[in-house]
Amino acid sequence: MKHIFAVLVLMWCCSFNFLQAQSPAPTLDSTAVKELKVIEDTLSLFAYAILNAKEADQRFLAVRAFIPMLTKALKIAHSFDYSFERLHNISIQYPQDSTFRIFSWQLYVDSSDYRYYGAIQMNTPTLKLIPLADRSFQVEKNADSLLLSNDNWYGAVYYNIRDFDTPEGKKYLLFGYDNYQNFERFEEQGDRNREFAFSHNDYEHLSKRKIIDVLSFDKGKVLFGAPVFVHMDGNNKTSVVKNRVVLEFSADAVVSCNYDEFEQMIIFDHLMPMSEVIPGEKPVYMPDGTYEGYRLNNGQWVHLQNVFNTTVNEAPREQPVLDQRTKDLFGKSPKQ
Repeated sequence: MKHIFAVLVLMWCCSFNFLQAQSPAPTLDSTAVKELKVIEDTLSLFAYAILNAKEADQRFLAVRAFIPMLTKALKIAHSFDYSFERLHNISIQYPQDSTFRIFSWQLYVDSSDYRYYGAIQMNTPTLKLIPLADRSFQVEKNADSLLLSNDNWYGAVYYNIRDFDTPEGKKYLLFGYDNYQNFERFEEQGDRNREFAFSHNDYEHLSKRKIIDVLSFDKGKVLFGAPVFVHMDGNNKTSVVKNRVVLEFSADAVVSCNYDEFEQMIIFDHLMPMSEVIPGEKPVYMPDGTYEGYRLNNGQWVHLQNVFNTTVNEAPREQPVLDQRTKDLFGKSPKQ
């Protein structure tokens, strides 16, 4: 009899634990949804002004009002489950495991300056929020060799996240876009060259960038960059290792850079320098119709100089900036 009783108790405990495991995780209640919708209405107005206001001071005021309001929204219990679908000018990207999400957006300051803002919201009961401080203007010269934190972030608008495994644990590829405008050469060459360039509508010699960064977490701290991009020499030995990849190209070019699901690798346009226009200026890069890539091998992304061994006969046509034709500028599906 005692044995039967013990078996019944054991069965009851197992069934109780099973029911606990099967019970749905806590989610947003109706009160929180209503509050978040009200906040989102205001956030969407600020987000629109950040991107579209004509005066710089109006754009600055909008971003200053946007940040604390977004922070307030993300601190509401279970707000990770709220999608913020109406924030069309703000990129919100999730990794495959949904352990966090990244908000990122850009602020147009003037014709030579963009600033970037962002935050990481962790999918935890405490909804830990990690602000990102753009310091790309300080680190850009050595960007491919630096390890950075959320306090000195290489700012960008992210359009894709892809996780991958390494011997040190899981890391995440971040694909980003930087509306960088390069005026250094004009400053170095003097006002005469600046006047020459702009009098000839030399807008194609402004630069933009696409970035492949690496995100990882160590004891709750955020780390950007990792020595995982490996370039081999002719003897199949490692010659260069990068912490991130930065592609700089003419503002007049359309350059693709993303993870290709079919090929199971990173693929991006090969860039080649064009002829100089202003004596002494650095080269301007354009895609030549061939493609480079990185393929994952034991936690490292090994560079491939020529992915398809072919050259297309036609220059790349206009396509959405962030390479996802079914999505808008910030990676969101258009409403039907």
